Amino acid sequence: MNIYAIRAIYKFEMARTFRTIAQSIISPVVSTSLYFVVFGSAIGSRMNDVDGISYGAFLVPGLIMLSILTESISNASFGIYFPRFIGTIYEILSAPVSPLEIVIGYVGAAASKSLMIGSIILATAALFVPLQILHPFTMLVFLVLTSITFSMFGFIIGIWADSFEKLQIIPLLIITPLTFLGGSFYSINMLPEVWQTITLFNPVVYLVSGFRWSFYEISDVDIITSLLMTGLFLFICSVFLYWIFKTGYRLKK
Repeated sequence: MNIYAIRAIYKFEMARTFRTIAQSIISPVVSTSLYFVVFGSAIGSRMNDVDGISYGAFLVPGLIMLSILTESISNASFGIYFPRFIGTIYEILSAPVSPLEIVIGYVGAAASKSLMIGSIILATAALFVPLQILHPFTMLVFLVLTSITFSMFGFIIGIWADSFEKLQIIPLLIITPLTFLGGSFYSINMLPEVWQTITLFNPVVYLVSGFRWSFYEISDVDIITSLLMTGLFLFICSVFLYWIFKTGYRLKK
């Protein structure tokens, strides 16, 4: 394992984040804070509790997961797309660096940024609503697994995309709707029975439900099922990345 190569890629990507700190960190935190103000305070004060939890507190896990998903995909996809766009990816591919080391460097940096943002948003949420984290270890497991999984997914998108427009298509048209329909702002138990069944085909439901359980021990899906589904998503992304480097898809002319 070439630790020096991994560290070089990781440090370069993290340095890019701090060079654009307003866009990379401040912007998503401010956007999420607005959700707390609008939904948690303005609307939440006029809504009933959800499973015995105030609506503002109920929102917190969903909003954190929303930020984690979007930021993981955005950071990882741009991180690998830009070297492809300017051609420096060929220098990395020709260096004595294995595909695993490349993935660890880029995905590790993207996941670290997402975890950083998630932690800041969690601290920010505590200023707006009373929080209770009953299972901090489980919360950390979901944060790490989700950050890594969707950073890998973003890495795949960054390799697949051949334009900046395509880089945004899947996050905007697929991931964001799935997140909004995945129980981030409500419990799927509020839906009619037929829609509850349909919603279970949405992978984001398992992430949000498991993460919310770590806070309040309430969930729409069994916690073990949520963990297994999260692991399954991670495995699928790993298989796709293996295939990409095995075949050289979009990496070799």
